[in-house]
Amino acid sequence: MKLGFGLYNHMLNSDHYNFARQCGATHLVIHLVDYFNNKTHTKTEANQPVGKLDGWGRAGALDKIWEVEELVSIKEEINAHGLELEAIENFDPAQWYDVLLDGPKKEYQIENLKQLIRNVGEAGIPVFGYNFSLAGVATRIQGPFARGGAQSVGLDGGDDSPVPNGMVWNMVYDELAPEGYMSQIDHEELWSRFAYFLKELVPVAEKAGVKLAAHPDDPPMAFVRNTPRLVFQPDLYQKLIDLKPSPSNCLEFCMGSIAEMSEGNVYEATEIYSKQNKIAYIHFRNVIGKVPTYKEVFVDDGDIDMIRILQILKQNNFQGVLIPDHTPQMTCDAPWHAGMAYAMGYMKACLDWVNRD
Repeated sequence: MKLGFGLYNHMLNSDHYNFARQCGATHLVIHLVDYFNNKTHTKTEANQPVGKLDGWGRAGALDKIWEVEELVSIKEEINAHGLELEAIENFDPAQWYDVLLDGPKKEYQIENLKQLIRNVGEAGIPVFGYNFSLAGVATRIQGPFARGGAQSVGLDGGDDSPVPNGMVWNMVYDELAPEGYMSQIDHEELWSRFAYFLKELVPVAEKAGVKLAAHPDDPPMAFVRNTPRLVFQPDLYQKLIDLKPSPSNCLEFCMGSIAEMSEGNVYEATEIYSKQNKIAYIHFRNVIGKVPTYKEVFVDDGDIDMIRILQILKQNNFQGVLIPDHTPQMTCDAPWHAGMAYAMGYMKACLDWVNRD
């Protein structure tokens, strides 16, 4: 097992790479999407994107995919700082909104996604994480929910407000969209759209040597903002795997989201999916509670026995990367850095202890 950090787009610089190495990380999972361009949700408080009903901000340039040259450049810069680039996390909503919505540009956009995956493989990046979701990560709240009043996020019942036209995955891809709301669909239709996505992309990912890694829903509820969710119970991960059996059809295993599920047994899920060798990488974070009410807390202070998780992973020979993903903010001049350093120190100590067994 290897330890890493997840870095947002604006953190892809020498200061953050050096910080990651100083904390003991060897790998990075990076976000190329800019989630922090909303005037009420900026990079100055960039712990993790939360946003309100107007979403996280604007999606990127329509139809623009990340080219081989820019991916190689980022990878080389990361390598020059003594780190390995393990994964890119999330497509830009501007790249695939009609794949999610079954819209008129679906086939054009799926071809662009295929080329993007080829580019990722050519750049030597082994994993691409994604979340097949209409509402995205939405309806969460912020507050002093963690130990000592540390700022964190949680859920208190969710929100059924419909998603406006021009928005998907909690980001705006068309600021000039006509008034109205996203058409309502059921779970069967969502799975049909997802089956198309896997059918088209998995063979390309196999040839490119890339693992596609599916994140569970966050928050993991059957419906969020009047849209159905794909993986809101642990067994739905198995449905996802069985829909397109392939070494490239894998999981971005978020322990917090799985523990939050109403039927979630995070130890059982870890055992099942690590034994199948389906976990590409892990969001190693802790929570208290289950939907519809939960809070994200410090890694050592939640419902999950993190050492037990590591023991299961070791028993099943998991060789991938664990990242804190995000963590409560500590009361100091560098809240993100302090929170991440604390999380990484705990993770490193736990992993060292488990490896002595």
